[in-house]
Amino acid sequence: MLNNFYTIFLSIILEGLPFIILGSFIASLIQVFVTEETVAKLIPKNKFLGLVMSASIGFVFPVCECAIVPIVRRLIKKGMPLNMAITFMLSVPIVNPVVLLSTYYAFSGHTNMVFLRAACGMAGAMIIGYLVSILHEGEVLKDSSVGEGHCHCHGHSHQHHDHHDHHESGHCSCGHDHNHNHERKGVILKVIEHTSIEVYDVGKLYVIGALISSAMQSFIPKAHIIAIGEGNLSSILVMFALAFVLSICSETDAFIARTFVGQFTTGSILGFLILGPMIDIKNTIMLCGSFKLSFVIKLIFVIFAICFIAAVMVNALPLAALI
Repeated sequence: MLNNFYTIFLSIILEGLPFIILGSFIASLIQVFVTEETVAKLIPKNKFLGLVMSASIGFVFPVCECAIVPIVRRLIKKGMPLNMAITFMLSVPIVNPVVLLSTYYAFSGHTNMVFLRAACGMAGAMIIGYLVSILHEGEVLKDSSVGEGHCHCHGHSHQHHDHHDHHESGHCSCGHDHNHNHERKGVILKVIEHTSIEVYDVGKLYVIGALISSAMQSFIPKAHIIAIGEGNLSSILVMFALAFVLSICSETDAFIARTFVGQFTTGSILGFLILGPMIDIKNTIMLCGSFKLSFVIKLIFVIFAICFIAAVMVNALPLAALI
């Protein structure tokens, strides 16, 4: 049993760590290169169009839920409206091209299942983003200074700043090329510094989530969970519990969902495929590290409610042939 725990824990860490680094790197690029003015220009004035854009950008943005939290935190700090940021955070891990391709292969080329996952994921994310922005008022981030770099390493920042000023105030035989190279190195160092801060902030929470998830998978017999998943509603609840507990990356979760075909309802399997990328144990812990607890509670409640309604609606329709 302990060997199983170690195996699951290491697999979750190895599976998610590259995406945490990727997400942190993208968040750092946003911090260094994207200004508040740029974000403001990209935001459509029409709220509905803003939600549609946020839900659709995942088609060209291959990042899973393991990496999305630091990116969204950075975008909110840059001025992105909450409804768009939440829609973006929930939709991207579902509709990014890698996830849709893995879903296609997992379900033996059934494009209907791919379309159903993408459509429900986008629609659900837009509804959740809209509702959460209405239900929560005020600041959502715990600390607006987290990840800004200068707040984490004052001594280093001052030294670097002084060193930079020294070169700017003096002249050398290299002329402008030297200044240009120094400036470019300074930007690279900024990106590396912000990336390391983001990886530390998010990574430590991801490890805690992986520990909890591994323990629950190892010490709770799956047979006990599956035994109560025979009915339409109970099967949805069981698959929701599995999606939340297993904390599987959205780029591989379709292969797990496929194993339940024939045992669980179509709606419950779809619920697994849209709920898991939106919220699970490790993401909950990462969200609690960046966002205020009251906001996280509201967000989780709305996610579960909207995904449950979607799963019930799919079960009520003749969609069994999709898989």
